[in-house]
Amino acid sequence: MKRIGIFGGSFDPVHNAHLALGRLALQHLGLDELRWVPAGLPWQKSRQVTPGAQRLEMLRLALEGEPRFVIDTCELDRSGPSYTIDTLRALQAHEPAAAWFLVIGQDQYARLDTWREWPELLQRVTLAVAGRAGVPPQPPAALAAVSHRMVPLPLPPMAVSATEIRARVAQGQPVDALVPPPVARYIEQHRLYQA
Repeated sequence: MKRIGIFGGSFDPVHNAHLALGRLALQHLGLDELRWVPAGLPWQKSRQVTPGAQRLEMLRLALEGEPRFVIDTCELDRSGPSYTIDTLRALQAHEPAAAWFLVIGQDQYARLDTWREWPELLQRVTLAVAGRAGVPPQPPAALAAVSHRMVPLPLPPMAVSATEIRARVAQGQPVDALVPPPVARYIEQHRLYQA
């Protein structure tokens, strides 16, 4: 049976912790492929995100060289808010026999009960959750009360976030150690995140 992971996010920008989690998911879950799904219109974000075409190009640059990393633009191609359940339904319709894993972090796991139609989502996938700072993943009370499949991903602590990267660029500080070199060049060339 084919094993497929889904890793969604705004990837604004994609950074080294994203890549570390993606590589860990491939290895730890024995995935045939990991589909990176950049959000079109992330409904839980209050800030304006960078245009999808630029986030997509940074993702392409970051993922070069790993054939099991696949970019899926279904959310960028769809109008309206990006809901994970809609994405899952669409992807699973094409490969119904596959085993599906949703790769998320503890921060997302802790508020998964705020996601649209989350009970159906739990029936459709095994959650693969990266804990924070060596602490095992903890579900919110609503999820703890519902049977669901969850595999912890032992991701070492990494002090990097997209928020920090955007702030550093705005302050004129280097981000070379936080993002892949081609992404750092792209951010500089296109003057992204500058104040």
